[in-house]
Amino acid sequence: MTDLSAFIAGLPKAELHVHIEGTFEPELMYALAQRNGLPFRYASVEDLRAAYRFGNLQDFLDLYYQGMGVLQTERDFYDLAMAYLRRAAKQNVRHAEIFFDPQGHTERGVAFRTVIDGLTQALDDARRDLGLSASLILCFLRHIDEDSALKTLEQALPWRERFIGVGLDSSEKGHPPSKFQRAFAKARALGLHAVAHAGEEGPPEYVWEALDLLKVERIDHGNRALEDAALTQRLAQLKMPLTVCPLSNLRLCVVRDMKDHPLRRMLQAGLVATLNSDDPAYFGGYVTENYVAVQQALDLSRDEIVTLAGNGFRAAFLDQAARQRHLAAVRDYCAAN
Repeated sequence: MTDLSAFIAGLPKAELHVHIEGTFEPELMYALAQRNGLPFRYASVEDLRAAYRFGNLQDFLDLYYQGMGVLQTERDFYDLAMAYLRRAAKQNVRHAEIFFDPQGHTERGVAFRTVIDGLTQALDDARRDLGLSASLILCFLRHIDEDSALKTLEQALPWRERFIGVGLDSSEKGHPPSKFQRAFAKARALGLHAVAHAGEEGPPEYVWEALDLLKVERIDHGNRALEDAALTQRLAQLKMPLTVCPLSNLRLCVVRDMKDHPLRRMLQAGLVATLNSDDPAYFGGYVTENYVAVQQALDLSRDEIVTLAGNGFRAAFLDQAARQRHLAAVRDYCAAN
């Protein structure tokens, strides 16, 4: 088996599927709870870290939403985003498109302005200080009704220039993309990009709906699309990017073993797969760890790793000049290594 860990570490990368609330490391969560004087069920960072070793999806979601609850001020959102961006920069992430869940904050009384101001200040500082470009994608929580999504989009309009698209996340089963047709139509009419989680735990039909009803430009996850040959062929023909998250898939039992991960089959089927971290603080690794884990489990070749990195920049919502600049950096790195 070829070990490409060192090569992967230095490889320029894009990250297109990361939830900022899912980058909440226990040390920062505990510190913000203390700073904000909030009642907190964990007596120490060690107790909190132990809770990160959750055994099922519900335990994860309980912890995830409790973590959201300590985010109160603009500074909190700034600190959360900067912690992720610094770590990403160290892993040679050159461009990131970051999901945020405003409903998870506004529904507990935090103003949309507080969220967006903290996040965008961090993005501006990262561009200046870390040489990392990043954009925000506003996600609708699919377990809440579409009226709430439409209200959230309306709330966001004064800050329309601060985010580049809309997405759809949270519990997939029982909440098909078709539930959000009006919200996505309105977002597209505003010139926003559209992406959606589909085909992770939900069936291939959800991927069809995301394509045909929401008219998305990327599918987030998409693993189960491979169960439908016609859908797989359509995704390949469209060159529709899939933002794949291997360690997340393993932690949430979408796959039982990393050796069973469908990533290589995606590449062999001609799909534009990309590698990402999803909720890295909870799932055991950031983008480099995802590359290394799946490379070692599937014995991916150097060429396959380079293809995945290139796909990240090709699938990103970048202007053509920036895209070509990043792809040239990948080629230059490969030539030197």
